Amino acid sequence: MNWIEVHIDTCPGELDDLCARLESQGITGLVIDDEADFKVFLENNHQYWDYVDDDLLQEKKGLCRVTFYLSDDPDGQRQLADIEKMAGTLPQAHLSRAAVQDADWENNWKQFYKPMEIGDRLIVIPEWESAGVPEGRVALRLNPGLTFGTGSHATTRLCLRALDAHIHGGERVLDLGCGSGILSIAALCLGAAEAFACDIDDKCVDVAYENAAINGIGKDRYTVRWGNVVTDRALQGEFGGEYDIVVANIVADVIIGISPQVRPFLKKGGLFLCSGIIDTRAEEVADHLRQDGWEIRETNTSEGWYSFLCR
Repeated sequence: MNWIEVHIDTCPGELDDLCARLESQGITGLVIDDEADFKVFLENNHQYWDYVDDDLLQEKKGLCRVTFYLSDDPDGQRQLADIEKMAGTLPQAHLSRAAVQDADWENNWKQFYKPMEIGDRLIVIPEWESAGVPEGRVALRLNPGLTFGTGSHATTRLCLRALDAHIHGGERVLDLGCGSGILSIAALCLGAAEAFACDIDDKCVDVAYENAAINGIGKDRYTVRWGNVVTDRALQGEFGGEYDIVVANIVADVIIGISPQVRPFLKKGGLFLCSGIIDTRAEEVADHLRQDGWEIRETNTSEGWYSFLCR
């Protein structure tokens, strides 16, 4: 079946009335974009972002948009005609439409996620790909699910390259802000003996364990927990210590927050690898790291993002 995608743009004062009228006509499953909700999200979820594109802010400015779908058949066309008449009675409402072909929305994104060779040894392969492993490469097979971490983002690649260079076999790794588990699982695939991973998103636990299982890694070598790495003392107590590498691919503010807390988890001479740092915050983060006693051994950058390898 094909569909008609309908957008109605309006002002904040008309939004509630518009939604009520649509529901009275049997239209459910409304998707509502409201600038006020967007601002609240940004204000209350700093742990998930460190940079918002100016074009996105401008796109959301003063916007209230309602989106819904109608079947592209005579019944849907009749509904659309009634809705166009109704929208015409609202002074600030503007209706637009587009034809949409039926598709497998859940899986179509996978076509853009292909095997990636990273560093000298690693290759990240989507679970659904049947591609073979080139000679001399170590495969990391991954299904990211609903969490961050496919290897395609520059910050993740910076960390993977560092792990590829510094994991030599037998290390213990602590992964703060693990998402899909890609970094800690990569370390294990490259030869690390064990890893502990955590994330503020509780979905990370199931996703990371599933990705570990895809790579033949069990809970005897891999532990995943969820919680706030900055404030959760019980979680920090569960980490233990004597790690060879602590990796944090998060955002600048969280890295600044955990910088003074990381050293007790490291063995003498251990490495602290931090990434997820937008270029406009890189100098600030570096200054905080040095103030906390870290020596920055390597600075790497890609596509406007920075990583620091510290000792």
